[in-house]
Amino acid sequence: MFQIIMIPFIGTALGAATVFFFKKAIGEKTQRALTGFASGVMVAASFFSLILPALDQTAEMGKMGFVPVSIGFGIGMLFLLVLDVVTPHMHLDKLEEGPRSGLKRTTKLVLAVTLHNIPEGMAVGIVCAGWMYGNSAITYAGALALALGIAIQNFPEGAIVSMPLLGEGVPKGKTFLYGVLSGIVEPIGAILVIVASGVLIPMMPYLLSFAAGAMIYVVVEELIPEMSEGEHSNIGTVCFAAGFIMMMALDVGVG
Repeated sequence: MFQIIMIPFIGTALGAATVFFFKKAIGEKTQRALTGFASGVMVAASFFSLILPALDQTAEMGKMGFVPVSIGFGIGMLFLLVLDVVTPHMHLDKLEEGPRSGLKRTTKLVLAVTLHNIPEGMAVGIVCAGWMYGNSAITYAGALALALGIAIQNFPEGAIVSMPLLGEGVPKGKTFLYGVLSGIVEPIGAILVIVASGVLIPMMPYLLSFAAGAMIYVVVEELIPEMSEGEHSNIGTVCFAAGFIMMMALDVGVG
């Protein structure tokens, strides 16, 4: 199970390592394509790996089965909203959010990507915990598919955070380190969820939908605006579709 937990983090680290192969920041169109692809993967993972298993577990409630899933989803959105408000961070368009602070621009950019990674780590931890405790709606293959999908979208995300830092004049070694650190919250979050899983297992439908809500918040609030800003282009939308289809195929085929 530890291997599954580490897979998304490895994806981030590999993406951050792209700084050693490029001399300057990635272009705007490439950035949009990568962001769109990551968005598509996260939306598909939220639905197929988190919301559907949550609904399966509440099927015995009949028509009211959507209630726990809706509550968990809403709380997940609210959780990320609060983090977004209280954490000083900066987006790729140099727009800063959160309270005023003396943090460097590079630190705020890393914090922005770190916020993206928190719900992903929690999602992997929740699914792994469900499988470990014998939840019939969650399989080992399903947990592996989710981890692989998040790792695949973490690769461009690792590049997205590292390359702008390179453009800011940060040395390649430090840029790689910052990219890696932005992803370390994923295995930490997953492990914390698994450690607490003995108490949390009865709340599994809420937890699965909570992680889905947190991930969807990141997509709608952060990624989609970043893939759509500037001159009109369809590349982000096309790559969103590619990411969604890939994650759907991975979840259905492996899970």
